Amino acid sequence: MKTFLTGLAACAALALPLSAFAGGDAPIEAAPAYERAIHKISIYEAEELLGQPEVTFYDVNTLEIWADGYIPGAIFFNVGNWHRLLPEDKNAPLVFYCANRLCSSSEIAAYEVMKLGYTNVMQMPDGIYGWKLSGRKFERP
Repeated sequence: MKTFLTGLAACAALALPLSAFAGGDAPIEAAPAYERAIHKISIYEAEELLGQPEVTFYDVNTLEIWADGYIPGAIFFNVGNWHRLLPEDKNAPLVFYCANRLCSSSEIAAYEVMKLGYTNVMQMPDGIYGWKLSGRKFERP
């Protein structure tokens, strides 16, 4: 019986057209690539920028994570009208962060801002969790 089922499974697999597998029959295309790389900064580098009047920090976390704490002075960015939160000066230093290295929201936000012509865009991959775990001060709403 086991041999019969194994043979039946093999026949069924051979009978399926190749387009039934992942990717279907679509042509192979290169994955989209960003035109420019984001300047990634460490927690230490972010701390050095914190408090400088021309630097703006943006928290791209969910409302729940933001409410649990954010970098002092950071602006909550995860809103529908985020364009209004950006400075007029497209050369102003902007730092984006989200939860941690597994979160891609800050990277996506940084690329979107770069598409608008902002030139001094940075991302802190360690996020608010890395910031807190390193013992740095944070604020709550």
